[in-house]
Amino acid sequence: MQKKWTLLATGLIMSTLLGGCGEDSELTQFRKDIDTFCTDISMLDTSMNNVDASSPTAKAEQLGYLDELDEKFAGFAELDFPEEFDYLEHLADESSEYMTEAVKYYHKTYDENAVFDEANVKYAQENYSRALKRVQIIITFLHGEEPTDMDVEIKYE
Repeated sequence: MQKKWTLLATGLIMSTLLGGCGEDSELTQFRKDIDTFCTDISMLDTSMNNVDASSPTAKAEQLGYLDELDEKFAGFAELDFPEEFDYLEHLADESSEYMTEAVKYYHKTYDENAVFDEANVKYAQENYSRALKRVQIIITFLHGEEPTDMDVEIKYE
């Protein structure tokens, strides 16, 4: 997971640096916002991967990072996509909704006094994956490519 986010953030930063000439300020700001989002997500992923699982505070730490992740995805959904990328905005909204659902079910499973339920874990993981998939699709389109393994509906207008 960490490698995916690192590659995603690196690719986005590179595209911004290489493609920033002569662009309007709205697009430039949008790219900066996307870069910031990817960097923040990558840092949170690193933090989550560095939690000591044997620590008595591990669950609380992970849930705290997931809460931060949910906030970042909500901010991502709030971004105003430039006109040429409007068709991707609904994917950002969906990614936030899926992340919120994932975090909710991780809390249901791992909060203090929560009863472990394997079905809740699987549901949380599926929603987490769906959120990340939508971000990857958005990034791919922003790079001027079309994803080949896309199982998500794109609403072109």
